[in-house]
Amino acid sequence: MKILSLYSPINNNDILIYREKVEKIHHALLTYKATEWIDFPLQNREKLLDSIHYVANEIKACADVLVVIGVGGSFLGARAIQEALAPYFGLPKGGIEIVYAGLNMSGAYIKELLAYLDGKQVYVNVISKSGGTMEPALAFRVLRLYMEARYGDKAVERIIVTTDEEKGILKNMADKVGYRQFVIPDDVGGRYSVLTAVGLLPVAVAGVDIQELMDGARHAATELAQPELAFNDAYKYAVMRHMLYEQGYTNELLASFEPGLSKFHEWWKQLFGESEGKDHKGLYPSTVTFSTDLHAIGQYIQDGRRILFETLLHFHEIEGDMAVPYDARDEDGLNYLTNRTFNEINAISKQGTALAHAEGDVPVIQIELPKLDAYHLGYLIYFFMKACAMSACLLEVNPFDQPGVEAYKRKMLELLKEEKAVTE
Repeated sequence: MKILSLYSPINNNDILIYREKVEKIHHALLTYKATEWIDFPLQNREKLLDSIHYVANEIKACADVLVVIGVGGSFLGARAIQEALAPYFGLPKGGIEIVYAGLNMSGAYIKELLAYLDGKQVYVNVISKSGGTMEPALAFRVLRLYMEARYGDKAVERIIVTTDEEKGILKNMADKVGYRQFVIPDDVGGRYSVLTAVGLLPVAVAGVDIQELMDGARHAATELAQPELAFNDAYKYAVMRHMLYEQGYTNELLASFEPGLSKFHEWWKQLFGESEGKDHKGLYPSTVTFSTDLHAIGQYIQDGRRILFETLLHFHEIEGDMAVPYDARDEDGLNYLTNRTFNEINAISKQGTALAHAEGDVPVIQIELPKLDAYHLGYLIYFFMKACAMSACLLEVNPFDQPGVEAYKRKMLELLKEEKAVTE
């Protein structure tokens, strides 16, 4: 992994001032709850991967569609990987269609989903640590009844539960009915769970090579175990963004030039937003997909308030490309590009955008990877999780809780119970 600051009001010597603080946090992180993910890729996961492959192959052989039920960390990571590696049109190679439920409470969405499933063979994977979160719980109630109505006693074979190993509403339901189960490790929070069965089963069904994904994560976990700031790029990134925050840059834009990464952006937003946004602290995480958003929000980035810095993802190799065709008429004046491919032009657009923003006093951090594939995506996911934990600790907030999310849940339940009392 290479991190290059194209423009920044900080330099490498500034970063290394944080050396002792970072090393102290590095060792303290291991004392936090919910940190099993740190070593998860380094442990022998052959049995888990074998069981996921077995179930995924069954689903691909017997179904047209897998419905993944989850919200937040229970689905964002899987969807990010799936869409980053899937073709833009048509079904994924070696996989089947994945659709999602439980990520909202739209009646129109769930009704249209049921209509869409009619005539297709269906499996369901419901993912929830407790089973008590409202959005996936409601969706699972609807889809459980739908599956029972369609498949009768065979429905139990077509519903896979990913939940806590020992407790919770969903665990109790799974044990009572006899659903097959995968475990969400007790010491892994939702937004850090994508490299467990939470993310691995859905993406395996989508045709992603989960062994390659985990090999990339293992490489990252080995490389980024180094406590020394000078040799740990995830910690460098965390320090750079923290220093920019201290200098008044309050918003971070994750930017990329490949539209298939838009759902990866959503996973990244939850990871950093839910980990850092506490005690009235934290960078506001936002995302842009270029070049599309250069024609939407690009004007603000270039000339708006100087509260933004940009983290730019760049993959040197993207599978699939097309040359600009020659046109003898040349009415559009584009024949000068016929020795170029679209990906080459996209890369030049990326370079020009970074330079323009840097010259406009928008700090730009570039994260470069050799190729957009399962291996390097696994590396990048682990890289961001490690950087996020460090970044939150630099702010002196807990990276692994989410008290603000629990607050909205409490208020919603209070209102629902008040309305029930009124109607009774």
